[in-house]
Amino acid sequence: MKIKPYTQPIVPNNNGRQFQQFPNIYSDPPYEEEGSKLDLRQILGVLRRRFLVVATVAIGVASVVGTRTWNSQPQYIGSFRVLVEPITAETKVAQTFGAIVYSILDYDTQTEVLRSPSVMTPIIEKIKAKYPEITYESLIGNLIITRLGQTKIIEVRYQDVDSKKINDVLQQVADGYLSYSRTERQSDVRQGIDFVQEQLPNLRLRVDTLQARLQKFRQQYNFIDPETKAQELSGRMNGISQEQSNTKTRLDEMRSLYGTLQGQLGLQPNEAILASALSEASRYQKLLSEFQDVETKLAVESVRFTPENPTILALKEQREKLLPLINKEAQRVLGNNLSPATINRERLTYQNSIRLSLTQQFVDTTNQIKVLEVRNKALDQASALLIREFQQMPIRAREYTDLKRELEVSTDSLLRFLSSRESLEIEAAQKATPWKLINTPDAAVVISPSKYRNIMLGVIAGLILGAGAAWLAEMLDSVFHSVDDLKEKSGMPILGIVPFHKSVKKLFPVTETARILAGENQKNAPADSNLRRYNASPFVEAFRSLYTNVRLLSSDLPIRSLVISSSTPAEGKTLVALNLAQAAAAMGQRVLLVDADLRRPQVHERFGLTNMRGLSNLISAEDLDINDVIQQSPLEENLFVMTSGQVPPDPTRLLSSEKMQNIMAQLQTAFNLIIYDTPPLLGFADANILGTTTDGVVLVVGLGKTDRYSLMQTIEGLKMSGTPVLGMVANGVKKNTVHWHDSYNRYYTQTAEKGLGARG
Repeated sequence: MKIKPYTQPIVPNNNGRQFQQFPNIYSDPPYEEEGSKLDLRQILGVLRRRFLVVATVAIGVASVVGTRTWNSQPQYIGSFRVLVEPITAETKVAQTFGAIVYSILDYDTQTEVLRSPSVMTPIIEKIKAKYPEITYESLIGNLIITRLGQTKIIEVRYQDVDSKKINDVLQQVADGYLSYSRTERQSDVRQGIDFVQEQLPNLRLRVDTLQARLQKFRQQYNFIDPETKAQELSGRMNGISQEQSNTKTRLDEMRSLYGTLQGQLGLQPNEAILASALSEASRYQKLLSEFQDVETKLAVESVRFTPENPTILALKEQREKLLPLINKEAQRVLGNNLSPATINRERLTYQNSIRLSLTQQFVDTTNQIKVLEVRNKALDQASALLIREFQQMPIRAREYTDLKRELEVSTDSLLRFLSSRESLEIEAAQKATPWKLINTPDAAVVISPSKYRNIMLGVIAGLILGAGAAWLAEMLDSVFHSVDDLKEKSGMPILGIVPFHKSVKKLFPVTETARILAGENQKNAPADSNLRRYNASPFVEAFRSLYTNVRLLSSDLPIRSLVISSSTPAEGKTLVALNLAQAAAAMGQRVLLVDADLRRPQVHERFGLTNMRGLSNLISAEDLDINDVIQQSPLEENLFVMTSGQVPPDPTRLLSSEKMQNIMAQLQTAFNLIIYDTPPLLGFADANILGTTTDGVVLVVGLGKTDRYSLMQTIEGLKMSGTPVLGMVANGVKKNTVHWHDSYNRYYTQTAEKGLGARG
């Protein structure tokens, strides 16, 4: 068989069984609506428990507020309103430089000015003539100046205990404000106009100076705009670059043609010029022809005659005479710069039409090369100048931009000052119209105290403070008051809820308790005979439900033994043990209730049994039989009781003995359920010793009695010791903290009504 304790690990006991965790019956989280209802129930429960605190605080606060309200002196208030701007829908006054200027009054600043000593001092001096006790502080403390909504109206209110005084003060304040509007309101505008007039000459001079500098700059560098000039320079540089490219191409062509012609003619450029010039001189050509004829004859005759032949000599002499004439003619044609010795007659002698044409072309090519070289050099110089000028453009552009920016800033400042001057003049013209009092100071009316309202607020405040005091007292209270609070703080399942019953005292015997409950049930039962057969009550049903829950904790075999204990004394553990045993016996189980509280036994007193021999005697004596210490209950035939016996000097030693283990094992075979009533857990080891040998411990918590810290310390101790815990029993639950009382009563009431109806 496997028993499922709540949070403990598997712990073997002497009965040969093992314990394992049973499923958490609260595994599903509650709905949010249920959580909010639970919080509301907790709050209502706190208010019920602390009703006296809430009532005391509420009555006290309401009494104090009511007393002060009835005894306080009434306060009066009066007011007047002033129109401070024109009523036109839009006060559009000018259109300057494309911008519409509107008259805008700063109402927050205006109200502060109206409250200032400079404005209020003359008014207070007039008021003191009738009310000398009034000072600036006392007047301002009760004077309220506000703007009326989003209108152009300022409302002035004054409160005091004297209604006549209010009217007199408001009249003086109204007159003072109207006087202020006529005389003082234009001073700031006039000061602004004077300031603008002082600044305008300097601004104009600065603008003129910057304009002159900009004009001189443009004239110096010969441009209007640096960007345009840069574009122009870039275009010129591109044009020169293109022209340089074309010139170089043409120069290369001419040089190529020059080389070709020079190769064909075999002449130098100066020789070509000479050849060209001499080819056009007729006398030179005639002499040259004669010289050629002489040369021809000399060559012919040299074949026929010897060099000493007179003919040969005559021809040579003729040739020698022609040479000076040719040189002289060439000197005449070519000028004094050319020596005849430089003339190569062999290359210049024969000039036909083709050679003359080539010579002329050679001369032209030479001249064009010279021209192109000069042009190329000029283009290089122009390009260098443009490049230097272009490189200087960023500096010029920066200087121009700075100068222009200064001019624009100065111009804008001048325009703003001119516009401000016009606006201020228009504003001054508008403010020439004084404020208008749209209503005279009203008759003072009572504003406080509002007796009924204050009393109602006092009651509400008292209730709120009372609820806060109740909540504070609840927070300072360290005991559990509700089942929900117990379950939330401990984190353990609640096996049973035992209702509080004022007729069942913890010191009553079981027989007396049963008699009281039976008499009450007979008194409250319906007249129907069928219903009188069953003496039902929430108290009895609570223990039957408790036993059912304990029994269902086991998945295989029912629980055979358990320990009933509590964290501290006087929590009702013995009462729970007695009634649980009685409920289990009534449900057909053979039950043994063992009073294992060897320190302060109570079971025999509750049942009215003798305690001559009991558990302590059974453990100590060697010849005492178990049957000699077991007594039958006078209430149930299936219920048997083993009292504690004589109080031993060392109870813990007896309960932890091996004989006690053997006794528990022997009892396990004779009864269906064994319940051990033990001392409290906190401070005593008795319950822990027995709990490890049984199926587990049932922890009884007395609501309204158990300290939170003590219970949590007890739970931690059980976890550390490895004692299996089956769950908790909430004892002494009031009707207003749970709802199953209502369900129980409603169920039986409906049953009774149905029975009576059928019988009728």
